[in-house]
Amino acid sequence: MLNRFAPRALLVALPLLLLAACGGDKGAQAKGNGNGGAGERPIPVTTQVVQQGAWNDTLQALGTAKARESVTLTAKVSEIVQDVHFDSGQQVKAGQTLVTLKGDAAQATLVQAEATYAEAERLYRRQKELADQQLIARSQLDTQLALRDAAAARVRQARADIGDRSVRAPFAGVLGIRQVSPGSLITANSTIATLDDISRMYVDFQVPEAALASVEAGNTVTATAAAYPGESFEGEVETIEARIDATTRAVTVRAVFPNAERKLRPGMLLDVRLFRPERQALVIPEIAVVQVGRDSFVYRVKPDGSVEQAAVTAGVRRDGQVEIVKGIAAGDRIVIDGTGKLRPGVKVADAAPAATPKQDAPAADGQG
Repeated sequence: MLNRFAPRALLVALPLLLLAACGGDKGAQAKGNGNGGAGERPIPVTTQVVQQGAWNDTLQALGTAKARESVTLTAKVSEIVQDVHFDSGQQVKAGQTLVTLKGDAAQATLVQAEATYAEAERLYRRQKELADQQLIARSQLDTQLALRDAAAARVRQARADIGDRSVRAPFAGVLGIRQVSPGSLITANSTIATLDDISRMYVDFQVPEAALASVEAGNTVTATAAAYPGESFEGEVETIEARIDATTRAVTVRAVFPNAERKLRPGMLLDVRLFRPERQALVIPEIAVVQVGRDSFVYRVKPDGSVEQAAVTAGVRRDGQVEIVKGIAAGDRIVIDGTGKLRPGVKVADAAPAATPKQDAPAADGQG
């Protein structure tokens, strides 16, 4: 009876044994590929040893360009324009005559005043001779002296009135668009043109109160303008406002920019970057920092080749580099490229170790 059912029992048991064997192999394989298992292959990454080096961070702000000297030209008197001696956009010298107003009445007044002065001077000299001979009272001579001086003052006034009919450039610069023509009547409120000295430009911008200690005259400043994509202008801090704005808690800083090519214009909006003094800092590539919510960390390589998460506090970022204020130290090896494949405890191997940047050299922008 047993012999008759034995072959059938073997046929049923054999597949079960094969399934058990396969399951055991898969379990062993899974165990060998588990976290930290002896069969796990190191993940290829790029690493770098953290080092301290020279670093100067920047403050970014928006500034408005202003001419070194700027004025709106007007006349002192109301008069008809006789001649215009300039063209729109012309470069002029200091003292150059720009507009001449008609001055016939002023010239007639000057002639009359000079005649009155000449007569008063002649009478004064005659009476002085008589007073020296004691032929007239001294008080009479003093009266004539006063009349002569008054006549001289009227001559000076008439000449000044004629001078007011010539509008001159108060300083060298570039004129704006001409607003007057010969024959037009202008008043003291009429605009003739604008005049700007743009050989050097001022740019005023705001710096937070907390950064005031690191800002001083002579700091390097760069600026970019939407009108010139890809072009940077370099200047330096000239003046720091003596007062801090109580509302914004910021201080106004004025930088001066050479402008020999006249590319910068008054009123232009500029993106300003102020380079603060150089200092020692830990700087790593920005791609090494992993951001999860508000937390930042890097993968630090341990002596056994595995990685761990090191929470870091990042400082200023610039040109693909970031300053690390807290969390790692000089000499630590961190993962630069390949962080997306990592988790704590896995082992890594350098696929191509990153060359440690020379932090004592200026950054790619030439300013540190």
